[in-house]
Amino acid sequence: MVAIVRILARRIALLVPLVLGIVLFVFLVMRFSDSDPASAYFQGANPTEEQLHDFRERNGLLDPLPVRYVGFVADLARGDMGVSALTRAPVVEQVTTALPLTMQLTFMGLGIAVVLSLLGGVTAAIYRDRLPDQLIRVVSLTGVAAPGFWLALLMIQYLAVDLGWFPTSGYVNPADSFSGWLKTMTLPAFALSLPVAAKLTRIVRTAVVEELDKDYVRTAVGSGLPPVVVVGRNVLRNALINPMTVLGLQVGYLLGGAVVIETIFSLPGMGKLMIDAVKNGDPAVVQGVVLTTAFGFVIVNLVIDILYLLVNPRLRGAEA
Repeated sequence: MVAIVRILARRIALLVPLVLGIVLFVFLVMRFSDSDPASAYFQGANPTEEQLHDFRERNGLLDPLPVRYVGFVADLARGDMGVSALTRAPVVEQVTTALPLTMQLTFMGLGIAVVLSLLGGVTAAIYRDRLPDQLIRVVSLTGVAAPGFWLALLMIQYLAVDLGWFPTSGYVNPADSFSGWLKTMTLPAFALSLPVAAKLTRIVRTAVVEELDKDYVRTAVGSGLPPVVVVGRNVLRNALINPMTVLGLQVGYLLGGAVVIETIFSLPGMGKLMIDAVKNGDPAVVQGVVLTTAFGFVIVNLVIDILYLLVNPRLRGAEA
């Protein structure tokens, strides 16, 4: 336990420069972009140069970049992401309103991807080079090549429009109707998760095949243990270490892909918030969404690292 705490503290300490680097990158990109917070604030009001200059002076936009960066980091530390130029509302309020839906979509898609990849990967490994393995490999290759937005459009056409099983768009709060929420989230979650499930299936299959070829598996099966017990108790525990590391990277894909999927299905999440902010020229909201997504990716990878330590005792001994 002490070793885990020590390793965890070390990982968290390493995240500090990473987070500051992300903040610096986003800060510089936004400052050197064509977006002007002053012009966005007075959008459609035809402000004079004096009004623009006064706004920039009041908000520190005329200060040197290092001073502005320090102030930007200090504001973020207080939970202040600025004010929307369009709605005049704090960006934090808009982000906290949209974030829960994106998290629902991301983790629902993650759960579907994990279940499908485990079922497909383990089945393909057990029936290696036979018909089930060949079928699963063809399906997984197709899934890797198929982009999420294309799958989303196909699902809308066949499952929503033609068959009428699901709504084509919109969102229902689970507090109002759980069944309605499930219907509105199923197609987006599957469209988001299927490419990830296809990639993970191939990785799980390879890891399980390598593990099944080891001597301890032959010994366990030869001693009379049922293959299901051997696979479930020993093989999966050892084989899933490498797929878990890949899973952390795929969460980043899910967070990024949610932007497109939410737009296609008209879901009021972070993706729609960002697209609307880009169209309306609202740099503070764009900046807030990008930072929140980046921070979420960092936190999720930290959680994956912790899980990796828990399932891999050898790594704990090596890093302690």
